[in-house]
Amino acid sequence: MGKNIVLIGFMATGKTTIGKQVAAQLNYEFIDTDQLIEIQEGMDIPEIFRRYGEPYFRHLESKVARQLAEVDHKVISTGGGFPLNPDNLSVFRPDSLIVLLTAEPEVIFQRVQGQTGRPLLNDPDPLGRIKKLLAEREAFYRKADVTVDTGAGTPEEVSRKIIDYWRKRRRGDGAGYA
Repeated sequence: MGKNIVLIGFMATGKTTIGKQVAAQLNYEFIDTDQLIEIQEGMDIPEIFRRYGEPYFRHLESKVARQLAEVDHKVISTGGGFPLNPDNLSVFRPDSLIVLLTAEPEVIFQRVQGQTGRPLLNDPDPLGRIKKLLAEREAFYRKADVTVDTGAGTPEEVSRKIIDYWRKRRRGDGAGYA
């Protein structure tokens, strides 16, 4: 049982860093949905937002989700708003493990300070915006199979937890471990 590990969560919760580590340890391919969208569209995410807006970008995320649901043995890092469309997660069920990576708003703010490629944080109060977006997305994020706090350990420790969950899932003894 099990095809892929799908990492969801807010921006700067470590999906790329941890995803690459998990993929390397499992000898899986790492795929970042935002990078895949940028390649397919020939422009970066901020440019897509500027030219076409957030609804178009969310459409592209859904298209990529359907593409990736057809592959095996991948660790897939998704954009922060990926689970806002429930179909984006449902295409991976029941065969993949969906892992929510979390961090406190202040930790996220500290991680993104000074970064310019975060179009949703172009706000006079970025910490307030982070808290607001987290609250709005909480119900969508709760649809994950398991939650791991990336502020409570090193990337290596978080990666090991995810791999442990993955192995339990593949053995069939991972029910109820969220």
